[in-house]
Formats: sequence, C-alpha cells, structure tokens
Amino acid sequence: MKKIIFNIITLIILTTLMSSCLKVLDTVPLDEDEVTSAGLFEDATAYKQFLAKVYAGLTLTGQQGPAGLPDIDVADEGFSSYLRQLWVHQEIPTDEAVVAWGDPGLPEFNYQAWTSGSDFVEMMYYRIFYQITLCNEFIRESSDEKLDERGFSDADKTLIQEYKNEARFLRAFSYWHALDMFGSVPFVTEENATGAFLPEQISKAELFKYIEDELLEVKDLLKASGANEYGRIDRVAAWTLLAKIYLNAQVYVSSDRYSDCITYCNEVINSTYSLDDNYQDMFLANNHTSPEIIFGIPHDGISSFSYGGTTFIVHAGIGGTMNDVCESEYGVDGGWGGHRVTPEFVSLFPDVTGDIDGRAKFYTDGQNLEINDVGSFTDGYAIDKYRNVIYTGTDTVAGSNLTFMDIDFPMFRLADVYLMYAEAHLRGGGGDAGTAVGYVNDLRERAYGDASGNISTVQLNHPNFILDERARELYWEGKRRTDLIRFGLFTGNSYLWSWKGEVQEGTSTDAKYNVFPIPSAEMNANPNLVQNPGY
Repeated sequence: MKKIIFNIITLIILTTLMSSCLKVLDTVPLDEDEVTSAGLFEDATAYKQFLAKVYAGLTLTGQQGPAGLPDIDVADEGFSSYLRQLWVHQEIPTDEAVVAWGDPGLPEFNYQAWTSGSDFVEMMYYRIFYQITLCNEFIRESSDEKLDERGFSDADKTLIQEYKNEARFLRAFSYWHALDMFGSVPFVTEENATGAFLPEQISKAELFKYIEDELLEVKDLLKASGANEYGRIDRVAAWTLLAKIYLNAQVYVSSDRYSDCITYCNEVINSTYSLDDNYQDMFLANNHTSPEIIFGIPHDGISSFSYGGTTFIVHAGIGGTMNDVCESEYGVDGGWGGHRVTPEFVSLFPDVTGDIDGRAKFYTDGQNLEINDVGSFTDGYAIDKYRNVIYTGTDTVAGSNLTFMDIDFPMFRLADVYLMYAEAHLRGGGGDAGTAVGYVNDLRERAYGDASGNISTVQLNHPNFILDERARELYWEGKRRTDLIRFGLFTGNSYLWSWKGEVQEGTSTDAKYNVFPIPSAEMNANPNLVQNPGY
C-alpha cells in the first residue's frame, strides 16, 4: 500500500550520529520518555519501523509533520528535505530552471556562484550524511551477533536481513549522491565504532569502488522485480543504480564502463517494469499505479507532511495567472512563484503547445519567453508537468490535500534506462544500434502519439541528440546537472543559457562548479578533510 512508508515512522530518533558533522547534524535531544536505539531494537517489529524512517528521510524533514522535531538543525526546516535539496542542486544551476526567490545563498544557484558557506550546500551535504548515518545504525543493529543476542526467531532474522539489504542499497544510493555532487568526502560505515571521532576522507576512486561493490553484493539479495511492497526497492533499483554509476564512471573516476552500463540496462529492460501508456500519468496524484516507475519516493497528502519533495516542486512552479486555476488544474491551494525554465530549454521542443511533442508541458499565459528579471516569476515560461490531480474520464479530481501533494517522485523510471542504453551504445559500450534507436522511438511515439517523431540511426548519432532527448523526457526529475557534466557542457562556454555566470545571455563559468564544495563548517570541524579545488 502506498501509505505503508509513512504510517509507521513516528517514534524513531537516533542517539548515535556522525560526530564530525557538528553544525547541522546536531539532533534534538531525547527526553526521558523517548526510546534510544539500543532499547528500540529489542523488539523485532521495530526494525520495519526504523527502515520506514530511513526511506522517509528521503523526503520528510523531521518527526512532527512539516515543522517541529527536525532531523537536522536549520533555520527553516521546510528547506531541508533531501529530495528538495537534490532538486535544487540538480536543476537550478542548469538550463532547466531558474528561481525567483532571494533567500540567502539561493540566487547563486541560478548563476553557478555558490560558496562553501552556502546554507543550501550545507543542507544537501548534511542531509546525505544524515541518511548514511541512519543506514549505518540500522545495519549495525542488524548484525548476526546482535540478532542472536536478542533471541529473535529464524523467521524474524530472515526478515530483518531483507531489511538490512535494503538499507545497504539506500546507503549506497546516498553515497552515490555524495560522489556525484561533492567528490571526495568523509567515509563512515557500520564498522566504525559510535562516538566522537573525525572520519577520514575517501578518494573518488575508492568511493566509486565501494558503491559498486555494495550494489553487486546486495543486488541478488533484494526482492525480485516488482515483488516488494510499494515504496520499497527491489533488485531492479540496484541494477538501475549500477547502470547510472557505470554511465558516469568516466566523470567520476576516468574509467570507461559503458559496456557494464549496457549489461545492467538490459537487466532492467528485461524485468517486469514497462513503459506507461501516457507520459502525463507519471506525474499525477495517482502515479503510484504507473508500471514504469522503478523507484518512487512516496508522498501522501494525508499521511506525510513536508514542504519538500513534490509539494515543493508543484507549489514553487506555480505563479502569475496560474494561480487563477491552481485548484482546478493543479490541485493546490496556491503557488509560491519560484521556478521557470530558460528560453534555451524551451527551444529543445518543436513547439510549446505540446500538440507535436506531448512532453512539452509549458504554461505561457502571461509569461515571457525571455528572462529579463530573474526575480520576476512572469519572466520565463512555467512548467506544469507535475499536477496534484487525478483524471477520471472528463473530470479532474484534486488530490487528498491542496497543500501537501499525493504525487510520488519518480527517482528511477524505465524511460531513463532506455536512454542510458542508447547513450552507452553511442559511447562505445556495445549493444545494438537498431535496439538503441528502437528504445528512443518507443519514447518518441508515446510523446508524439504516432511514428511521426521517429528518428533514424543517423539522427541518433547527431552530436548531443541524446542529451537533448534526455532533457525532453526527464526534465525536472533531478537529472540535468549530472547529464550536462557528462557531456562537458555544464561549466565553461561550450553551452551558454540565460543567466549562467550571472549574465543574461550567459557566460563561461569556472570548472570548479562541476562539484560542490565541502561546507566550511565541516572543514572547520574536521582537520582530516581537504577542500575541493578552487573553493
């Protein structure tokens, strides 16, 4: 059931956290009536509750709805959601989004001008390591020795080991985000004793190998394709993440792993997941029914409350005249007037109406194509790809809550894997040209409604075609920064878009922005760390 992740997360606050992360990983102290982790794990049923906390940490921000008892200590808890910060870091520094808000440190993301003192860089960094800490604690308490000491039955032990394998995947998932965004970072696993110590920094090559090894070990231990409860991962998610790290291995560790990417793309494509018949359906309030979403981050307007995740994506993308129809068309009680797209992104589509390519979800009424003023929501076309509604025949029904969304975030979906196969083939990873073209055309036929948008092998080989197709298919799904870096177009002057480098027509930016800095608070707390070059 969709709500399973959120119905059982209310009682866990950890007492053992990475003590290096001193500034933001300070947790709210436990009172005498609350449970410590040691006492909690005496009960076998608590393992599932704890696992639910680990999953929920990807979008929720604390122990008490949208505010109160926060996981990490920040000025505004709503900003601190893992998924919200991931979206900010992956989308706003690119051609797919600009933000109108002037919160300290946020406008710099429009320009690729952040610093090691940025509150937003800190929130992303500490969210990642909070998640890793949760996973480490779960894995530590799930050892064979601990389970034997607690006298659990063989059936309980088997179930807890299944949970442990999921926690290992989720830890590798967060370490992947650490590698992708920060490069060389502090490294801690369940093998490190709890208590005060300063973690050593791990190289990018060592971290890549660790993530790869963890995924290779755990993949066959996870549940089979589609066999797990909704909201929890199966082995197809592990295959997908392996494909992703192999596709980006040249960036991460200067290694050609495209053939390995093809191998795991094939595993995913041959699984039980299939393309959704309708593109829009994957971004509606009932998208938990989609056969395409491999790893969805559940959101529910009744059971989960956070100003992050899809609540943030939907509200922040509504402003101007969109507010006149925000409830009837988008299922929300008002827009926050934040995000639009650049004209360069708009130009990737054959038209803005969606009549040709149905993936073009632009709102243009009252909006200017050009962004003359970053702070004005009406400068730049808006996006209405995510809608907190359900379509039932000719009717549109709003989600369960007009403030908090029912839309699950599609972290991994099959279309992405189709495009990864095509790209890995183009980069020399093997596979088959006809198969690659076929996968791309499957997506384009869904988008165009017929074969009129189909491409040939020659078109597939056109420079940057696959990058542009990824933008058309996957925009606002947290992929763009990583994609642009892989193609060498994120920094520098090879590709300019509006307000890159804080110039309206765009200008070259420093290559140091291909990774984010380790937060200055972390650098001050841990003398073992070396800052990323240029910061």
